[in-house]
Amino acid sequence: MARTRNPATHAVRREAFVDAAQRLIATKGYEAFSIQDVLDELDASKGAFYHYFGSKGDVLEAVVERMADAVEASWGEVMARTDITAAERLQGIFETSANYKNARRDLSLAILEAWLSDTNAVTRDKLRAMVRSRLSSVLATIIRGGIATGEFTATDPDGTANVVVALLLGGQEDAAELFVARQAGTVSYETVERHFAAFSEALGRVLGLPGSLWLTDPTTLRLWFG
Repeated sequence: MARTRNPATHAVRREAFVDAAQRLIATKGYEAFSIQDVLDELDASKGAFYHYFGSKGDVLEAVVERMADAVEASWGEVMARTDITAAERLQGIFETSANYKNARRDLSLAILEAWLSDTNAVTRDKLRAMVRSRLSSVLATIIRGGIATGEFTATDPDGTANVVVALLLGGQEDAAELFVARQAGTVSYETVERHFAAFSEALGRVLGLPGSLWLTDPTTLRLWFG
């Protein structure tokens, strides 16, 4: 007779692996931690690990997806508000996302390390697709509202959302390279400020917004690049 599996037990055990991997990534860095470290922390077997994950990259994806779930949940309050403009709603999405990363700087830095590694190209593509799918829908909703009120002059909510996501992903990758350059002392803080100002201006133009939106507020910019 085939052995039945308790779904609740299965879910809890998988989450234990993700918990351990997240702690290890934050404390040791992605490149330094190993699957064996995870097994040692949980006193688990390789068979148990590979029951849920095919590789170290898979557990990294699970950690990032958990982070993305938390960030997306934080958007709910912003999206539910009725007393703000579309631009303020969009700004709120950027700010809540930044606040989540700021509060978990060690983990975010470790994820950045993994993102930049040439050995993680496949994982990076998967994570990029995950970000795109999560952002596109919420941005389209915000843009549709801004068009309806005349706040944005863009005419295609879904198409514009895709353009904005592409802009954000490009800005994220450039920001990662700038972070490394700042750590090495090869670019100035003023260069970083100009970079983010240019992306913010481009975002406003794509939306047809007379004013400007800040992708990163000054406090967050100083925290990461100062």
